[in-house]
Amino acid sequence: MTDHHTEAAARDGSATAKRDLKLYLQDARDALVWKLAGLSEYDARRPLTPTGTNLLGLVKHLTGAEAVYFGAAFGRPFEGGPGLWVAGAAEPNADLWARPEEGREALLADYRRVWAHADATIDALPLSALGEVPWPPHDRLTLGRVLLHVVAETHRHAGHADLVRELVDGATGLRPDGSVLPEGDAAWWAGHRRRVEEAARAAARAAGERLPD
Repeated sequence: MTDHHTEAAARDGSATAKRDLKLYLQDARDALVWKLAGLSEYDARRPLTPTGTNLLGLVKHLTGAEAVYFGAAFGRPFEGGPGLWVAGAAEPNADLWARPEEGREALLADYRRVWAHADATIDALPLSALGEVPWPPHDRLTLGRVLLHVVAETHRHAGHADLVRELVDGATGLRPDGSVLPEGDAAWWAGHRRRVEEAARAAARAAGERLPD
C-alpha cells in the first residue's frame, strides 16, 4: 500500500472514530436531558442519595466538564460554563447542584450550547491534537483520549440519572418513548423485587452472614 493510500486510510479511520464517538456521546447527552422531562422544580433538584446526587446538578456538572475538556483545554474557551470544583474553579461540589436562582431552562440551554461548542472542537481538530487539562498527572491529553473520557463520563452520569429518576417517579429507559426493561405492572415488579431480595438472603445465609431484620 502506498503512503498516499496509508494516509487516506488513516483519515478515514479517524473520521469513523469521531463519528462513532460523537454518536455515543450524543446518546448519553439526550438520555440525561430527558430524565428531567415533566418533573417539578423540586424533583429536578432534590438530592436522592446521601452524597446529594440530583438530576439538574448532573446537567450542570457535565456542562462544566465539556466546557473544560472541549473548550479551555484546546484554547477554545466556552463562555458560561460553571466552574468545576475538581479543577479548583469552585467550592467543593458547587457544580453538582443548582442554586434556587439558577433556572432549570437556563441550565439546560447552557448544556445544549456547550454541545455545539464541543462538537465544533471535535470537528475542527484531529484526534491527535494535544490539549491541557488543569489536573495532573495526566494533564496533556489528545483529543481522542479526551473524547473517549467524556463519552465514558457522560454515560456514567446518565446511569446515575437513571436511578435518580426511577426513585423520583418510577420512570425508566434510555429514551422517553420506551424502556429496555421487561413489561410488567406494579405487582409484577414487586414480585420480581421479592425474588431478588430472597436470592440475596439465601446467598448471605449460605455464606454465614448475619442478615438485617
